[in-house]
Amino acid sequence: MPRTAAPVFLAAIVIALSGCREQPSPPSGQAQSSSSVSVTVNPGGPAVLQTASAEFDVLPTGYVQAWLLKDGKRLTLDEPQPGPAASGDSVVSGGKEIHDFVFDFEHARISDAQGKLGPRGKRVEIMARSSEGESAGLEETLAAEVYDDLPTMALTSVAYKNAGSVDVKLDRVVANQHRLSASLAAPQAAPYDLWSFQGSSYQWGKDDVIHISKNFSQPNRMGAMVGRGEGGGIPVVAFWTARVGEAVGHLETLPLVVSLPVRTEPDGRVRASLSIEPHATLRPGDVFSTPRSFVAVYSGDFYEPLRLYSAALQREGWSLRKPSEEAYNVFWCGWGYEFNVTPAQMLGTIPKLKEFNIRWATLDDRWFDKYGDWGPRPDTFPDDAIQKMVEKFHQQGIRTQIWWVPLGVEDGQGRYESHPYGLARVVQQHPDWLILDQNGKHARMVRGLAALCPALPEVQEYYKELSTKFIRDWGFDGHKLDNVYTVPACYNPKHRHKCPEDSIHAMGEVYKAIFETTRALKPDSVTQSCPCGTPPNLAWLPYMDQAVTGDPVGSVQVRRRIKMYKALLGPQAAVYGDHVELTTIRYANGANEIDEGKDFASTVGAGGVVGTKFVWPDPGPHFKTVLLTPEKEALWKKWMDLYNSKMLSRGTFLDLYVTGYDVPEGYAIAKDGKMYYAFFAPDPATLWKGEVELRGLEPRKYRVVDYENGKDLGAIDGRSPKLAVEFTHHLLLEVSK
Repeated sequence: MPRTAAPVFLAAIVIALSGCREQPSPPSGQAQSSSSVSVTVNPGGPAVLQTASAEFDVLPTGYVQAWLLKDGKRLTLDEPQPGPAASGDSVVSGGKEIHDFVFDFEHARISDAQGKLGPRGKRVEIMARSSEGESAGLEETLAAEVYDDLPTMALTSVAYKNAGSVDVKLDRVVANQHRLSASLAAPQAAPYDLWSFQGSSYQWGKDDVIHISKNFSQPNRMGAMVGRGEGGGIPVVAFWTARVGEAVGHLETLPLVVSLPVRTEPDGRVRASLSIEPHATLRPGDVFSTPRSFVAVYSGDFYEPLRLYSAALQREGWSLRKPSEEAYNVFWCGWGYEFNVTPAQMLGTIPKLKEFNIRWATLDDRWFDKYGDWGPRPDTFPDDAIQKMVEKFHQQGIRTQIWWVPLGVEDGQGRYESHPYGLARVVQQHPDWLILDQNGKHARMVRGLAALCPALPEVQEYYKELSTKFIRDWGFDGHKLDNVYTVPACYNPKHRHKCPEDSIHAMGEVYKAIFETTRALKPDSVTQSCPCGTPPNLAWLPYMDQAVTGDPVGSVQVRRRIKMYKALLGPQAAVYGDHVELTTIRYANGANEIDEGKDFASTVGAGGVVGTKFVWPDPGPHFKTVLLTPEKEALWKKWMDLYNSKMLSRGTFLDLYVTGYDVPEGYAIAKDGKMYYAFFAPDPATLWKGEVELRGLEPRKYRVVDYENGKDLGAIDGRSPKLAVEFTHHLLLEVSK
C-alpha cells in the first residue's frame, strides 16, 4: 500500500529499527478515473468502504468487519467482541496488552488509492491515540484501501508512532484481528463450525484443509523454520461455510517472519490475526509499520481466496512462470528402490516405461556422495555411470530428472537415515558461506543439515554452476528439488546482513538461479519443487515448472493440494499428484511406512499429472508393496492410457464445488469443448447413491459418459443438470454437446 509523504518518511525509520521488511513501492502517480468504491465516514465511526460485491466497515475500535454482498444480502463471519477487546489491532508492551486506542473519525483522510493493485480505488486513513500508562502518547495510523479491480479484498496497514517523551517497547504487534462465527451465516451451526485452509508449512503430513474443532489452535508461523525443518508457507488462512467465506493474510512479496495464529476461543468463536514480534524499542519520534495485510470475503472454499491472493501478489510483482510442455507428461520415479538404487535397476524399468508411455524417469535420493557437493556416489554410480545411464534413457526416448536438496550441506556433524554425515568439500573450501545461529554455531535446516546462506551472491553463483553440471554436463532434463521449505535466520557477522532474516528473504534467489539456468540450457526442461507434506513457500513458488502434492498422506490430500496449486498458480498449472502409491498409506511417516495406493482417479479427475514409483523386474521381498505385479500391470496400463488420452492436467480447472459442503466431493475441468467431472464418495469403501449436479453447463442438451468404463449414461439438460448415479469410491464423467 503506498504511503503519503509522512508515512514514507516514517517507514524509513522502520528500516532502521528492523532492517528487514521490504518497503512498498512509492505511489505510481498514475492518473485515476473515478473509482466505483464508495466511502462514508461517520463522525463517531464506522468508516465504510463499499463495492458492488463487498463492504468493509472500520469500526470505532479499529476492527475491520467484512461483508459479502450477494443476491441482495449482507453476509459475514465477523462477530467483533463488545468493548475494547474488539480492536482489530493491538500492541503488547512490557508484557501488557494495549488496545485502548481512540480513533478520530472526524479527521479521517480519504484519498484515491495509488498502489499496484489497480488504477482505481479508495484509501482511508484514521488516526488514534493511546492514553494507557507508559504507552501514553503512542499514536496509531490505520490505513485501509479497496481497489475496483479486486472488490472483495481490503488492504490494511498500521503505523505506530511514539509521540510521547519516554521509550515504548514493542514486544508483539497484532494486526487485522478477526473474531469469526459460523452461526452468523448458519444459525443452527456452532460458532466454530467452519472449514478452513491453514497455509503454514507446519508439520509433515498434517492436513492443511480442516474442519475447525472446539479446541482447535495452530500458531501458523510463516517464513521461519519450524518443527523438524519445515517452514515457509503461504501466508493465508481462510474460513468458510456453505454461504460465505473470509480470509486473512499478508500481501508482501517476501516470505516475512510473521504468524497467522488461529484458535477457538472458550465461547466457541474462532480468532485469527496477523502477529509480529519486533522486540524493538520506539524512542520518541520513532515509528513502526506493520506489513500490508488483507481481509477478503467470498463464496466457496479455499480456492477463491488463494486465487485472489495470487492475483493481488502478481500485481505487486510476484511473477509466475508458465510450465514447459513436458511438465504434463507422466513421471516414473526410482524412489521405489529407495536409497541404494543402481543404474541397472533404473534402466531395467525401461520396457515397462515404454509400454505405459511414461516419458520421464527420476533418479531419486542417495545417488550422491555428500549433500552440498552432489558428486556421484562411488559405490553405486562409479565413474561416469550417471552420464551413461542418462544417455541410455535418452536413446529410448525417455527424459530424466535428478533429485537434490539445494542449500543443505554436510559439515561432519549428525546423520540422516541413509548415512552418517561427512564433511562436504564446499564446506571445507568455503566455511564462511554457512548460516550461523545466534550462538555462532552452524544453523540446522531440514534433515539436520548445515545450510549455505542464499543471500550471498557467491552461493547463488554456486547453484548456477551445479545446475549447469547436472543439465549440460550430465545430460539431465530437469530437477526434483526435494525437502524444500525455508532456511534458518543467519547471524554470520561476515555476511553483513541488515537483519538475520535476510537469509530467509533471499531463499527464492537460489531457486530462481536454478530455474533460469536450467531453462536457458533446455527450454523444455522440468523443474519440480516438493515441500514434503506441507503447503509451499511463496519465496520459491514462482521458480518451477511443476508443483507437487508433496508426499500426500492419502487420496484426499492429493485432490485438495491439486486444487490449492491450481488456485495459486493458475487453472492450467502442472501439478504432479506424486507417486500413486501414496494414495493409501499404512504407518504414515514412520520407519515401517507401507505405500500401497492405486487411486489414479484422484489425480486424473482433479486435473493433476500422474506419477508412480513401481519397481520391475522383481528385486526381492523387501520391495513387494511397490512391485509391479501382473495384476498391477493391467491397472497401471489402463490408467496411463486414460491419462494420456484425456490429458486433463492441461485443461482449465473450474471452481464449481465447495469442499466440506458439496457431497460427494466434486471437481470440474473444461477441455477441448467438453466438461469433465470427478466425484468422490465420503466413504471410499461404501456405495454412494444419489444425485450429482453437473455445474457450469450451458442451457442445452448434453451427452454424459462414464469415461473410465466407457459407459453411456444418457442425455442431460444443462438447465437442470442433475444426474442420478451410484458408485463406489469415484465417478469420472465426460460431458459433450
